[in-house]
Amino acid sequence: MTDTPQDRPLEVACPQCRTKVAWTTENPYRPFCSKRCRLLDLGAWADESHRIAGEPAMDEADLDRLIDGLERGESS
Repeated sequence: MTDTPQDRPLEVACPQCRTKVAWTTENPYRPFCSKRCRLLDLGAWADESHRIAGEPAMDEADLDRLIDGLERGESS
């Protein structure tokens, strides 16, 4: 008897190295293939190599200027 697509676990590409990985509860690193790939990805987020697109966040000085302007009745 052959496996049908429903019998096989979903396979995804590791986001770091593109190796095919079975998406199962037995893989503690999913969607990554290994602890190494998971840590490399975490490091990329930590050093801001990975980013989510959008407007840049305001720093404290920008927020203080905005609040001061709003308190004086200025519009942004």
